[in-house]
Amino acid sequence: MTTYVWDYLREYEEEREEILDAVDTVFRSGRLVLGPSVSRFEEEFAAYHGRAHCVGVDNGTNALVLGLQALGVQPGDEVITVSNTAAPTVLAIDAVGATPVFVDVREEDYLMRTDLLADAVTERTRAIVPVHLYGQCVDMAAVTEVAGRHGLKVLEDCAQAHGARHHGRLAGTMGDAAAFSFYPTKVLGAYGDGGAVVTEDEQTASNLRRLRYYGMEDRYYVVSTPGHNSRLDEVQAEILRRKLRRLDAYVEGRRRVARRYADGLDGTGLVLPANAVGNDHVHYVYVVRHPERDRIIERLKSYGIELNISYPWPVHTMTGFAHLPYRTGDLPVTERLAKEIFSLPMYPSLAQDVQDKVIEAVRTVVAEL
Repeated sequence: MTTYVWDYLREYEEEREEILDAVDTVFRSGRLVLGPSVSRFEEEFAAYHGRAHCVGVDNGTNALVLGLQALGVQPGDEVITVSNTAAPTVLAIDAVGATPVFVDVREEDYLMRTDLLADAVTERTRAIVPVHLYGQCVDMAAVTEVAGRHGLKVLEDCAQAHGARHHGRLAGTMGDAAAFSFYPTKVLGAYGDGGAVVTEDEQTASNLRRLRYYGMEDRYYVVSTPGHNSRLDEVQAEILRRKLRRLDAYVEGRRRVARRYADGLDGTGLVLPANAVGNDHVHYVYVVRHPERDRIIERLKSYGIELNISYPWPVHTMTGFAHLPYRTGDLPVTERLAKEIFSLPMYPSLAQDVQDKVIEAVRTVVAEL
């Protein structure tokens, strides 16, 4: 039996009755679009984060797009972020007509090098998008200090950090707004696409509600800059309501798996995940590192283990972003990591015998190199 980096079937069997009840609740409600399930999820997700507002949207990419637009980012502006991220972070910046500006990441934890932010600011810079990568937070005190000094907006990319904390503060509560993805693999995942933006600012929230609904406040009348059709689905919202009650348990389950990996893989020569100072890691993915990464992944296939790389190509090296003024060598740490990192299976319902299988196989393969 093949072991994959993610699987939802065991979790579904454990939660099946509640998931099916969520679907039935929506179908019996008489409201299939922007109904009570979306409204209640927005209230509950905002309350979980201690924020005044949550606006549900159709996916995490559009949470970033609409978040940037709601904060006033316009064509011709620059937005500082990282290249060691999923492409949607940068696609969102491009989608609003802004230019992504990259800073490198830290060798020890793969997070944004905030000491490079000030030098990346120009007269065109409008915002910073710190990516809370793999399940832990960027140094937000440094981000907000630079942003405050230069009058910039901060949109946290929290797609991989539901429930993570930085010096006690939840991811998504330290910037002007925060974008979340509820793609099924996420720490809080739906059974399809979904996303949301949380914010404390009423005007930003109002902008977001218009932008997700064509630019309308009332049906059929566009009152502001034309927006999008980017509404969170009622069924997914109701499922997310049920799963939100388990978010802290999901996080603890991931941490248990991470602890077993750390114990079982100690001394193998793999570079294991490091917690940045002040961070409570939620281990969205368990990213390890080895210079013989490709050989390890290939050999593990013979043990029935299929692994993933997050991410094999830095965004600035992709041909789709060849219009940007970056070349190979511009972000040396990001580029080196892309050749060495890979992800082990990680999800809260991962059985202990499967974890043991992965640990034993990895230890054997690495020892044989």
